[in-house]
Amino acid sequence: MAAKGDMLYAWSTDAEIQKNGECGGAVTALLKYALEKKIVDGVLAVRKGIDIYDAQPVFITDPKEIAQASGSRHCGTLLLSKLIKKYLEGADTMKIAVTAKGCDVMGLYELAKRKQINLDNVVIIGMNCGGTVSPVTARKMIADKFGVDPDKVHKEEIDKGQFIIEYEGGHKGISIDELEEQGYGRRSNCRRCKMKIPRQADIACGNWGVIGDKAGKATFVEVCSEKGANLLNGAVKAGILATEAANPKGLEIRGKVEGAMMKLADKWRDKDFKSLGEGKDRLKKIMTETSRCIKCYSCILACPICYCVDCTTKNPAYVTPGQLPPHFMFHLIRFAHVADSCINCGQCQELCPAEIPNALFMHAQQVELEKMFGHVPGMDMSLPLLAMVEEKDERARLGNTGSDMIYENVFNPVK
Repeated sequence: MAAKGDMLYAWSTDAEIQKNGECGGAVTALLKYALEKKIVDGVLAVRKGIDIYDAQPVFITDPKEIAQASGSRHCGTLLLSKLIKKYLEGADTMKIAVTAKGCDVMGLYELAKRKQINLDNVVIIGMNCGGTVSPVTARKMIADKFGVDPDKVHKEEIDKGQFIIEYEGGHKGISIDELEEQGYGRRSNCRRCKMKIPRQADIACGNWGVIGDKAGKATFVEVCSEKGANLLNGAVKAGILATEAANPKGLEIRGKVEGAMMKLADKWRDKDFKSLGEGKDRLKKIMTETSRCIKCYSCILACPICYCVDCTTKNPAYVTPGQLPPHFMFHLIRFAHVADSCINCGQCQELCPAEIPNALFMHAQQVELEKMFGHVPGMDMSLPLLAMVEEKDERARLGNTGSDMIYENVFNPVK
């Protein structure tokens, strides 16, 4: 019987799942089992769209359809955590399993501590993540550096320090370091990320550390909670999953891979943060870059920390309506509200039509605040120094009393 803290190799006992799944199909088997046994009402995952550069979120309730979400999606840059809040009622009325990379898991925790998601109703299948590549960058990189038509690529992978593609006629891999030094490779926030193995999940899965005859045929599973152990044991007992203890040498290799990724993240943090300068120079750079803002709200809509019912950036007392670019106060409000809890998911930068490096600005501030106050976002349910976790209820209370002191002097000045 598996228990919290165990390190295992796992694989599906179903030949079809093994064939279509990644690394023995263990994750596919677990999700299928969870649906069949009604442990969850649905599974939120990512599936391939029209091509490998098109990652689509999908909510699956039929066990027969779970195979459509198998496989890795390194050229998909979705964040799933906020979708549970926005479209699935924060898991308040249903039980949900979700496949989640590091930033997804961090986002789930940040929303949960703000009472926007009920983690008791969520089974988190964490996925080891070395980073993702923007679809636009991926296409250009494959054409320019690999010399391959991007439309002929049917599979991609990041493994052993390389970005690897399979295409009509062969396969090819190039060092991630080489690609990134030339401006290609992973998204900048992924380069700085240190959440490579999401141990806040119920189980953490990946291919790092699977060696010997199980290499490519099994998934490395770290059991991180009692909920994860119960799911794993149930699947084994039902005969849908097989497991064995991880090879000790594999454990060592997995640790070295994670350690190397951490050092690489430190390198990119040092490089990216130094590029911003310090003090007034940094502020000037941020003000100059954000002057391109068209106030489309993409950064706010995608951010897993932004959850307020009434967004202060829409309050005319602080941000003048219709003014483009908006006053710098628009960005100061976001920094003040989000920076201490930024999970470096990169969505605010990925979706910005003005190509403002929002994630870099926010992450640089988060790291400094972490040094000052010790709060590490997305790791557990501890709150940041300043947190209003019942914003919706508080707004209602203030509204009912007719004495909302936050805005009283602005809209109802005392005569």
